[in-house]
Amino acid sequence: MWWPRWATLGVFLLVPAMAVGSGWLLLTEPTSPATVRNFVALGAAGTAIAVLGLVIGRKVPGNLVGPLLVWVGAITMFLAARDVYYAAVVEDSRVVAFFNESGWWLFVAVALLLLHFPDGRLPSPRWRVPAVLLLVGGVGQQAFGAFANLSLFWRVLSETVFVLTLVLSLAAALSLVVRFRRSTGRVRAQLKWLSLAGLAVAVYPFVCLTEILIAGQTGAVSTAFGIGTLIALPTSVAVAMLRHDLYDVDRVIADTVTYAIVAVALLGTYGVTVLTLGLFLGKGSAPAAAVATAACALVLSPLRTRLQRLVDRRLYPPRRAALAAIEDLQRRIHTEQAQPEELEKSLQTALRDPTLRVGLLVPGASGFIDAAGRPVGVEGGVAVMLGGVQIGLLAGASGPAVLKAVATGAASLVEVSRLRAELAQALRDVEASRTRLVQAGDQERRRLERDLHDGAQQRLVSLGMAMRLAQRHLHDGSVDVNGLLDQGVAELSTAIAELRQIAHGLRPTSLDDGLHAALTAITRTLPIPVRLDIGPGELPDELATTAYFVTAEAVTNAAKYSRASAIAVRVERSVDDVRIRVEDDGCGGAAPRPGSGLSGLVDRVAAIGGSLSMNSPAGRGTTIEVVLPCGL
Repeated sequence: MWWPRWATLGVFLLVPAMAVGSGWLLLTEPTSPATVRNFVALGAAGTAIAVLGLVIGRKVPGNLVGPLLVWVGAITMFLAARDVYYAAVVEDSRVVAFFNESGWWLFVAVALLLLHFPDGRLPSPRWRVPAVLLLVGGVGQQAFGAFANLSLFWRVLSETVFVLTLVLSLAAALSLVVRFRRSTGRVRAQLKWLSLAGLAVAVYPFVCLTEILIAGQTGAVSTAFGIGTLIALPTSVAVAMLRHDLYDVDRVIADTVTYAIVAVALLGTYGVTVLTLGLFLGKGSAPAAAVATAACALVLSPLRTRLQRLVDRRLYPPRRAALAAIEDLQRRIHTEQAQPEELEKSLQTALRDPTLRVGLLVPGASGFIDAAGRPVGVEGGVAVMLGGVQIGLLAGASGPAVLKAVATGAASLVEVSRLRAELAQALRDVEASRTRLVQAGDQERRRLERDLHDGAQQRLVSLGMAMRLAQRHLHDGSVDVNGLLDQGVAELSTAIAELRQIAHGLRPTSLDDGLHAALTAITRTLPIPVRLDIGPGELPDELATTAYFVTAEAVTNAAKYSRASAIAVRVERSVDDVRIRVEDDGCGGAAPRPGSGLSGLVDRVAAIGGSLSMNSPAGRGTTIEVVLPCGL
């Protein structure tokens, strides 16, 4: 069904035109305050509805929902202007009778809107007949309204058109049920948003009845709720068409139904209580109102919680299913039939969402990981909080409201999984560190064996052979004994130097003079200035040795690779630990790769129960912090 844009704009422009004309009549002609109030209320509602329709028409071009909503707004404004026209100008009863039936066009417009919602097309070709008959019914009602005295035939025909229009309006509403059953995804969510307006329509009669019971007639409350109900339809349509994913519609419907039932129950309780006590205490009795208020308070507390559970079970199955899966998993964990790490799989099954991921925030990890320690690469999601601290993340195709409810219910299981993952990661790190230490020890032994074999051992063997040669030819003078002795002394000096160098790799002798002296000896040989800040006091030998090698490796790496212009070293000792901080102003980007010197430092520090952390952003230097416990 085609509808040009200029026609939509033309209908929209009728709204301000009628508003201006009616406003001029209100200013120039005597009218009652009630007429003014009704015009302002209906006029504002009609204008808002027309504006929403125009926005939808521009955002979703080619869709009839926008133009039909503009039509609804224009008719609402026309009805408001009609009442002003009645009060200020019209005296001809035939004109009044004719325009009295104009309200039917509002029913027709809404019915056509329901038939074309949300894609702008009819549910099927066979619905064209009801759409055309709705327009015929509107014309018929308008025409018959102009005549007061009709013959029997025309009265029967008028009543037939009346009934037919009502039936067709009801059929238009039922078409949404047909469309809903056939729909999935976006269309189904849009239809659910529209159903919120239907809930407001269903509650409206109860509001009117309660006000009648209390005040004797409908008044401001019913009028305000009626206007809100009128606005609920275009608002639901606008949200469905423009931002259907603004919020979890299932959660909105469940909450709306819950509060609607609670409101009806409270209004009924209040009305029945006031009516009953009024028979004994008199109408308008203050004690009756007080007792009715107390009765409502007593009903509200248990009613809301129970109703929420019941409604969630029927209208919000994802939340209910997820919470039931969490409760079932907790029960099986207590009976040792399941593990907390099965949370992700249980939620995937309950929510029918294979993309759902449970991310754990484990200290030391670069991001969120799963129960097996693998990275969870997701964007967005809902934070899982416990005690005001984020411990994990839920992400998936389910709506944010569902994930928030699940995050609250699963917080304890996420925390248990997180702690178990942290422990498992620590055990893996210990195992990997132990393996690296064994490999490093083997490599060190092979290096010592090679250095001794190729260096000091060869020189000592050569020295022994020279001494044996000198011994054999000491008396015959055939060899230069003094030369052999000089050569032996030189070889022995070289072997001693090589042995000292090997021993220095095991434990530097400069540590005998303290950590400051040992580090000073290293930094003097570097081409970069190093500022040393070593706290007073002697360190235990094992701590001093570890501190020396950690600092030496960090300073040497900075001098070789960081392109730094300065290095700062700070060593502080407290009662519980020794803290070492080495920082430079180089290029950054360092990382402890397997087999590197930094990786060896991590293992050396971990071997005595310490910790090493490194911050090395690209272009901003590198900072290494080491904490060594003193309770050794």
